[in-house]
Amino acid sequence: MGDRELIIRETINQKLEETGEKEKLKRLLRMRLDECGWREKVRAYCKQVIRERGIETVSVDDLVAEVTPKGRALVPDTVKKELLHKIRQFLTEQANV
Repeated sequence: MGDRELIIRETINQKLEETGEKEKLKRLLRMRLDECGWREKVRAYCKQVIRERGIETVSVDDLVAEVTPKGRALVPDTVKKELLHKIRQFLTEQANV
């Protein structure tokens, strides 16, 4: 990621924070993940990893490293698209202010 892209991301994140939109998006994401059973799927995967590796040998950091990619992959495309649409809509509205 180049410096320009990093600055753009930071600016967008700052605008999302300042306006409270970031919190709204987080609530929407949590709601959508609950609706599709994502939490239960991730919880089941955590239990599977712990069973396979043994509770005595797996650390929290190991578990997070193992589960994070799977958790991201389990987010439905429809949820990703909805959030992306909401972010684009927000940016368009901000540009018109």
